[in-house]
Amino acid sequence: MNIRAGKIIYERAEKLLKELISIPSLSGEERVCADALSGYLLEKNVNVIRSGNNIIALSKSFDHGRKTLLLNSHIDTVAPSQGYTFDPFVPREDGDSIIGLGSNDAKASVVSLIETFLFFENNDYLDFNLILILSAEEENSGERGVSLALSGSPQIDCAIVGEPTGMKMAVAERGLIVVDGVAMGKSGHAARGEGINAIDIAIEDIMWLNNYNFAKKSPFTGEIRCTVTGINAGKQHNVIPDRCTFMIDIRTNELYSNEEIMETLSKNMKSELKARSLKHKSSSVPNDHHLVRCAESLGVDTFVSPTTSDWMRMNFPAVKMGPGDSSRSHSADEFILKEELSEGIERYIEFISNLKL
Repeated sequence: MNIRAGKIIYERAEKLLKELISIPSLSGEERVCADALSGYLLEKNVNVIRSGNNIIALSKSFDHGRKTLLLNSHIDTVAPSQGYTFDPFVPREDGDSIIGLGSNDAKASVVSLIETFLFFENNDYLDFNLILILSAEEENSGERGVSLALSGSPQIDCAIVGEPTGMKMAVAERGLIVVDGVAMGKSGHAARGEGINAIDIAIEDIMWLNNYNFAKKSPFTGEIRCTVTGINAGKQHNVIPDRCTFMIDIRTNELYSNEEIMETLSKNMKSELKARSLKHKSSSVPNDHHLVRCAESLGVDTFVSPTTSDWMRMNFPAVKMGPGDSSRSHSADEFILKEELSEGIERYIEFISNLKL
């Protein structure tokens, strides 16, 4: 059986990608993009279910007695970087590149998974079900994203999460805790050396954080990494600031719970610390899972991803794999190569055709 997608599908995918780039879909503002994708799938006679700004599609031969593979990627984007040299919502071509906001992260994955899903709708030879979920609010970890979509979906056995990985397979990914810190001092006149400088307290805590190492290092996701990514204090040059705020990005491993990490920091730092969420856990798939075995049989490279995704919101085995390069994500003049887009479709089809559940 011919499992190649073909030129017509590649051209259709490029056209759809450009259309999606032209529709602003910042996190929480995905309705118009979701409408466009719903219309696209309905034109192809796909049964579409809307859950907020999430799109759910079940294969036409769906059978509750069979195993089910989820194909998922997100339709939302971050806000465009100020470094863009053109309107980020007007897609451009430069040689073999399609340039625009979300082209790489993750609308190329969205388009590739859509065309993969449609391929199997037209070539129904799988012995398991496919569910396609195009989710909202991934970039801002919103409550009305993939978690909402999954709450109303049939039972899922495993998933492929579409993110830019160069079509390599992430078999684990770090978790994430974003922490807001507040150091409290006492205001006073700078000329007289009065008060207690909140900046000094924050610096002391930050230095401790920079020098502290969590003892357990994972063979999969490595060590826990804490990075201060923002700091703010003071409004006037001659006033000792009584408040200094800072932000910590923590990339976790599976050997500590997020609660344990926060307890350790709170015991050792003077500043008040508050996690924005403790739900963003580290994720991994067993080495002997069908998804990993299929990757091995096809010679697909595997790796551990330093970035998070909607995988962390899934309570079933999953992997992360999609066209593009993670280093381009959230950057100015973001782009995807046409070759990467077509390769994404081909390799998704090949992988799913060889997968045994």
